[in-house]
Amino acid sequence: MTMGERRPTRILLADDHALVRQGLRLILDAEPDLTVVAEAGNGAEAVDLADGREVDLAILDIAMPRMTGIQAAREISRRAPEIRLLMLSMYDNEQYLFESLRAGACGYVLKSVADRDLLEACRAAMRGEPFLYPGAVTTLIRDYLRRDDAAERQPADVLTPREEEVLKLVAEGHSSKDIADMLVISVKTVDRHRANILGKLGMRDRLELTRYAIRAGLIEP
Repeated sequence: MTMGERRPTRILLADDHALVRQGLRLILDAEPDLTVVAEAGNGAEAVDLADGREVDLAILDIAMPRMTGIQAAREISRRAPEIRLLMLSMYDNEQYLFESLRAGACGYVLKSVADRDLLEACRAAMRGEPFLYPGAVTTLIRDYLRRDDAAERQPADVLTPREEEVLKLVAEGHSSKDIADMLVISVKTVDRHRANILGKLGMRDRLELTRYAIRAGLIEP
């Protein structure tokens, strides 16, 4: 690389659909200033890869198994705050948008127009600028205008990352044994996490936990 050349932006691409990753990679790798250096099939894998590789930008699908893109964004922000974050979603969803921004994302790209918006969003992120599709800007303005009348939300950091992980799996209908196997912990530990989650959120059963998980963007409605 000569003195006048800039190193391409190194990208971590996370989506649980291999064909989607392949299509996005073709778009990104065709640009001389962008290069995909790692791929992940779920949020937990994305966190591990971001922790162990030199990455400038992580592009995270919101709806992924084990750990969502929003959960992964929070964890990457905590571990490696220098990594810029972009969220990908099939949904023009107000709650997903707000949770993404709270998690540290600097952009939100709809998959339906990724071929049009993704490159611009990547470059904006690396310039330190936000990227939002037009409908998202409208949503933010509307939220600002009605904020005084809105009920106070549950604090985003009320649960630990592990408790969020357990909550997501509980809300998806997995048994304590299934969750224990997936997270490589004991059933007793799962039950303790569940009890702590219920206590912190002031809830009584899985139905209430599921409603909360949907509102928090942990699972799809």
